Amino acid sequence: MLSRRKSHFPAHTVVNWFADLYKSLGFEGCSSHSGRRTFVTRAAKNIIKAGGSLRDVQQLAGHTTLQTTQRYIEGDSEAKKKIVNLI
Repeated sequence: MLSRRKSHFPAHTVVNWFADLYKSLGFEGCSSHSGRRTFVTRAAKNIIKAGGSLRDVQQLAGHTTLQTTQRYIEGDSEAKKKIVNLI
């Protein structure tokens, strides 16, 4: 994201922007980081449908390593149950 002056925003500016946005929408307990975690988790769940891989999710998130991306992905109890039932 670039400012009107075509320079990058400091991290705290983006964090504050998200905090104000979430507050104006009435979202409690949300942050720029929780939004990022949600994006990465949803992308990981749907990347196969798009013909991609976790490496693509890593690149979208801007992570240097796949291990970092994996730390952002939250598990899904319902999905685990479905997998076990398939086996």
